Amino acid sequence: MAYDKFTILKSTAYPLPIENVDTDQIIPARFLKATERKGFGDNLFRDWRYNVDGSPKKDFVLNDLKYSGKILVGGKNFGSGSSREHAAWAVYDFGFRCVISSFFADIFKNNCLNVGVLPVQVSESFEQEIFDAIEKDPNTEIEIDLANQKVTLLSTNRSENFDINGYKKDNMLNGYDDIDYLQNMKSDIQEFAKTRPF
Repeated sequence: MAYDKFTILKSTAYPLPIENVDTDQIIPARFLKATERKGFGDNLFRDWRYNVDGSPKKDFVLNDLKYSGKILVGGKNFGSGSSREHAAWAVYDFGFRCVISSFFADIFKNNCLNVGVLPVQVSESFEQEIFDAIEKDPNTEIEIDLANQKVTLLSTNRSENFDINGYKKDNMLNGYDDIDYLQNMKSDIQEFAKTRPF
């Protein structure tokens, strides 16, 4: 499944300054029955977003109308816990294209990269600057420049560089998943195969 090309994203953000957010909080286990990557966004942070009767919790950030955007800023150790890829699906399906944190669980980070969500790891001090800026002004914009691997807080023009696997970076810049990458190399693979003995 191809995804939108990710080059430069400039967006406001939702702040979630909670540490150790695990995948069961991101998408509770009872919603893992579906096999298609659709509808998971409705249940992103389900138990934090909704009361038992299904009514929205007014004090949860995703229900607060002053916040918007395609970036989620999470606390340290975001995406810990189980390896469920549905957590990344839920983040993508809700509409986020980037998650910023000072530390990601490795499996969640890779799952995000596989579905078109860019995990941007920054220093704890820069993360706090971002939280402070959003708290001061919810319309604060952040720019993510994937080609140059740079995240900029536009209200202060402060920026940091971030790391990303070169293969995953190339895929995101082109809007490829792993299958698209191979399909794009199909003619090269076929030509190589002709040189190999049967």
